[in-house]
Amino acid sequence: MIVTKSTGSWYTVFDMGSGEEFRCRLRGALRLEGRRSTNPVVVGDEVVVEKTAESDYLITSILPRKNYLIRRSTNLSRESHIIAANIDYIYIIVSAEQPRTNPEFIDRVLVTCEAYKIPATIVVNKSDIDSGEEFREIYELAGYEVINTSVKTGEGIEELSSRLRGGLSLLTGNSGVGKSSVINAIDPSIGARVGNISHYHRKGMHTTTFSEIFRLSNGGFIIDTPGIKGFGLVDLDNDELARYFPDLSRYAPECGYYNCTHIHEPDCAVMQAFAEGKISESRYESYLKMLDDDGKHRK
Repeated sequence: MIVTKSTGSWYTVFDMGSGEEFRCRLRGALRLEGRRSTNPVVVGDEVVVEKTAESDYLITSILPRKNYLIRRSTNLSRESHIIAANIDYIYIIVSAEQPRTNPEFIDRVLVTCEAYKIPATIVVNKSDIDSGEEFREIYELAGYEVINTSVKTGEGIEELSSRLRGGLSLLTGNSGVGKSSVINAIDPSIGARVGNISHYHRKGMHTTTFSEIFRLSNGGFIIDTPGIKGFGLVDLDNDELARYFPDLSRYAPECGYYNCTHIHEPDCAVMQAFAEGKISESRYESYLKMLDDDGKHRK
């Protein structure tokens, strides 16, 4: 069984075998076990559910996760917030204009994807406004795939829909990049379902406030996440950060010092590659900012 929706108090659990859904509460002990995170159970979790004597359903245990997407929580009483678990692929939705996505945000998500071994692709949406060649140059140089989409012209929608067939994919990005519009263009039935829910609760136009899994008409599963403003790193030490930048790590073995920080050391192959244009300025600056801004949170 897989958790498809979490509101904090109640969880929707989907039985892949029977196709049934169950509205569940969480066993008290599991809430305590999740004390280092704001959310002990997340969408994508595979769980064990038991029926109580009162005919309620309880999540009694969580099966081991193969991976998860995690960020530093804005809640100071907790260390981290897990967005989703057991993800097969992540698509980072960005836009070059209206609004422009900060490359550092993209890099932070990518570092976490690398750390937890989740394949990721950058999707430049609103390509009818700006095709995002700057993003393409930066991230193809780093070794990532970049594709374009436009709900207005239809560019890339069919390709992205095809990629989402089978498996569990997560779409994430800042508010305003058009993520929900892309999802609705891929499968309009999702928009209809969300609209009905919003109308029922009289909440007006839908704005994603928590992660939720939707089953696509093509057979895949997609995780829709709330728009994310910031993405603080957790559980990563400064001395291992560079290995999660593929464009830095491919040159690091050639450095003169095995513990090179790639900031000031002589015979640094990473700094040399940067000077030769083999590493983009944007990516190298993101690396330096993460060392400086996040280091104190990861110690």
